Amino acid sequence: MDSRRLLRMSATALAAAGLILSGCTGGSDAAAPATPSSAVPPSPAAAPAALRGYYGQKLAWRDCGVPQFRCATLRVPLDYAKPEAGDIELAVSRVAATGPGKRIGSLLVNPGGPGGSAVGYLQGYAGIGYPAPVRARYDIVAVDPRGVARSEPVECLTGPQMDAYTQVDQTPDDATETNALAASFKGFAAGCAKRSGKVLPHVSTVEAARDMDILREVLGDEKLNYVGASYGTFLGATYAELFPARAGRLVLDGAMDPSLPAVDLNRDQTAGFETAFRAFAADCIKTSDCPLGTESVAAAGDNLKKFFRDVDAKPVPTGESRELGESLATTGVIAAMYDEGAWPQLREALTRAIDGEGSGLLALADSYYEREADGSYANLMFANAAVNCLDLPAAFGGPAEVEKAVPSFQKASPVFGAGLAWASLNCTYWPTPATGAPHRITAEGAPPIVVVGTTRDPATPYKWAESLADQLASGTLLTYEGDGHTAYGRGSDCIDTAINTYLLDGTAPKDGKRCT
Repeated sequence: MDSRRLLRMSATALAAAGLILSGCTGGSDAAAPATPSSAVPPSPAAAPAALRGYYGQKLAWRDCGVPQFRCATLRVPLDYAKPEAGDIELAVSRVAATGPGKRIGSLLVNPGGPGGSAVGYLQGYAGIGYPAPVRARYDIVAVDPRGVARSEPVECLTGPQMDAYTQVDQTPDDATETNALAASFKGFAAGCAKRSGKVLPHVSTVEAARDMDILREVLGDEKLNYVGASYGTFLGATYAELFPARAGRLVLDGAMDPSLPAVDLNRDQTAGFETAFRAFAADCIKTSDCPLGTESVAAAGDNLKKFFRDVDAKPVPTGESRELGESLATTGVIAAMYDEGAWPQLREALTRAIDGEGSGLLALADSYYEREADGSYANLMFANAAVNCLDLPAAFGGPAEVEKAVPSFQKASPVFGAGLAWASLNCTYWPTPATGAPHRITAEGAPPIVVVGTTRDPATPYKWAESLADQLASGTLLTYEGDGHTAYGRGSDCIDTAINTYLLDGTAPKDGKRCT
């Protein structure tokens, strides 16, 4: 199991985003104009001289091969410090406002990750699944961030290499297993350097936020309106920090805390997964056939740990060449923590695995890693590591530091603590030095920014939303009292109404508003 800080989109959104992987290819160049007549015209003269060509470009919209959606390619500098050094191309997609009502502008969406395909998310979910009043008034737009999916994707390992990587024991019991785990992280990093050395130093969140400002201008919008989930909240907050006067209506759902160093983020997230597991276990033990027993939540946790120990000692068959060991089993369980809608699937998968048949948990793990049936992988985990390891210095300097930290991680989560502590070693051997550092984001001068937190969110703990809302000078906290990762569009009328009202007329919910 490899956390990469596990900042991922919700399970529902992830599944939707995975439906359309071939968009933005082929088609005619004939399309709607890049700047709708109702939008503010671009003003490239206001951009720095070296960037005016980027801010002044015209998008050539084309057919995506997906009804209603149009696609284009945005040019941005590889290195903002040296714009003359060359371009990279980012994939953009858009679905036009459906009406009725006056068009407000563009609404940029990002599903998280880092590494989640925003274009896939738009075409598979947001462009058709966002509330109708929002789709009526906005063009919904997505750009795959640099290094992600269709935008100069980071590549690291082949399919067979990734299969081997995901099965390495991440709760080492001795020096041999510790060395093997460290070697797997070193091999992953070396593969990224070999296959993606050009783009690897330039996939930071700051650079992705600067790309979004170019897109805002090219789309003809005076302000950036945005909905970001999970890691997308850090991207949106970073945009507001860099360009507060250009921030429009920003919704940051499932918020990160940018002030925390990597080790604290990882430990907090470990506690978040424990909270989510306890909610799952409390639900499970109410059923007579709960595979973790019906005694108590604590006993269910003990039984899950015993299961992990058992498959660590003796992996179970899955019906294919890969067996289910502890790493893949843990990833499968964690994958189901993102959305309570996956709990029945997890109960069934655990029941089968405990009986000696691991295909259900393997399928959950494969969905998390975005592994295809043919054994290939999307680049999500590659981009996830590349962005995270550039944004913050590594959590640990080596295995000895992890060993010292394991008890604190186990305190945060008796079930997942050890594995998530060792997974935090992933950036230690990264070939490109971090360019970011933990810091508070205030975004002084930005209009009201809505920060959404879910009380039992596994991947972005609720206290992160409280912290980010407090840091932002204009932050307002909207709380969903419930389970799962993120809140908008997941069944709460209260949450959806508050966010829709903000997006449509600019009225932010009262700070501290709570929903169920």
